[in-house]
Amino acid sequence: MASNISCQVDLHIDPLINILEPQSSKLNSKVETTKEKDVPLAEHMRPLTLDDVVGQREAFGHGSMLRAMLEQKKIPNMILWGPPGCGKTSIANVVANICKEQSHMRYVKLSATMSGINDVKEIVKVAKNEIQFKRQTVLFMDEIHRFNKLQQDTFLPHVENGTITLIGATTENPSFSLNNALLSRCRVVVMQKLSVDDVMIILRRALKNKETLIVDAQGSRKQEDTLIPRFIVQEDSLRWLAEVCDGDARVALSALELTLAARGSDNEVHITGPVVLALEDIKNGIKRSHMLYDRQGEEHYNTISAIHKSIRASDDNAALYWTTRALHGGEDPLYIARRLIRAACEDIGLADPATLTEAVACLQGCQHIGKPECDVLLVQCAVRLARAPKSREVYNAMKRCQRSLVEAKGPLPPIPLHLRNAPTKLMKQMGYGSGYNLLHKNESGLEYMPEGMEDVNFFHDNNDEED
Repeated sequence: MASNISCQVDLHIDPLINILEPQSSKLNSKVETTKEKDVPLAEHMRPLTLDDVVGQREAFGHGSMLRAMLEQKKIPNMILWGPPGCGKTSIANVVANICKEQSHMRYVKLSATMSGINDVKEIVKVAKNEIQFKRQTVLFMDEIHRFNKLQQDTFLPHVENGTITLIGATTENPSFSLNNALLSRCRVVVMQKLSVDDVMIILRRALKNKETLIVDAQGSRKQEDTLIPRFIVQEDSLRWLAEVCDGDARVALSALELTLAARGSDNEVHITGPVVLALEDIKNGIKRSHMLYDRQGEEHYNTISAIHKSIRASDDNAALYWTTRALHGGEDPLYIARRLIRAACEDIGLADPATLTEAVACLQGCQHIGKPECDVLLVQCAVRLARAPKSREVYNAMKRCQRSLVEAKGPLPPIPLHLRNAPTKLMKQMGYGSGYNLLHKNESGLEYMPEGMEDVNFFHDNNDEED
């Protein structure tokens, strides 16, 4: 495929290459320092101002409250929550640049993966001293969810009294991973996965810095510049990369950087002219094993929820997709199997009791043959449950019963004597088990509900919907 695309591009841009015959005197004379070359492309492309930020229009776009505050050089306490590569650290970089421009602000960056409580205490100690000189310390804590909730308590008094302004970044749902007390003192900013068009903008900026000419399928230029290109790449190849990176700009930029490093060097450009990057070259720089899926995080629960709700709605196609996606992302097959057992009881129930047996058999099959062979067992079971008739009668009745127990006032009613177990002579003398018989409830003459609840029927409204 690489050769076909290369030929197609060469066919259309040969005249361009002839015009731009590589001559050392015509090449761009920009000199990169060793330090710049060592900086990863993703880090090099970090925005310095809000206008440079790509995506996140709802949170930081024109007219948003946060943008207005940052433009006024006011930094609020906030938790940036979003998937990897969506721009959390980039926003922090913009804040760092704001602090750099202000003499009364000091920016400190830590990562919970490499720092501990002692580091935080040291920063707070310095921050208290800085306050005496009317300098505010802004602390950016990356991966803040990696601090346990006891460690997170360290921030509370200092955020409360204004010693530090805290900006936390997390890929985990703050409701589960952060202290409620800390959340109440910070604004949670939800950041969305970048769109394909957003990633394309970032890639174009990166390639412009790398002296790369972007062409369409016909070989026409896609940007206006007069630079002598080091690389030539097709727009469709870039779009493929933007689509496959799953909204993670860091993954896209890293793959692009690997491709450029593998295919081009200064010497090669001097000798052979611009290097044509084909789709296969970019594919070699990325593997689609990075799909967003965290077995311990929110995506884990979201995907399992999607499987269950697709089964409940009898959408066999969606059930197949979400089950396969969970497996592709590395989910534990046994966890999926256990959830399928739950779905068989909760949503199918007595409408088709055989599905419970089949779901349990699926779990046992997964235990016997393991990964990756058990994938078809799970998908088949998910599709079977989706196609089965549904009844939530027992589940809804159970929820009503649970609710009645929670809402009951005073002591729970005693168990009727005739229903009690009587293993000893004393218990029999006390009336335990007295009058009990094996007849149907309509013929036994006995009451099986507690006293005072004889008229309560938890099956009375089978149309109730429970979450």
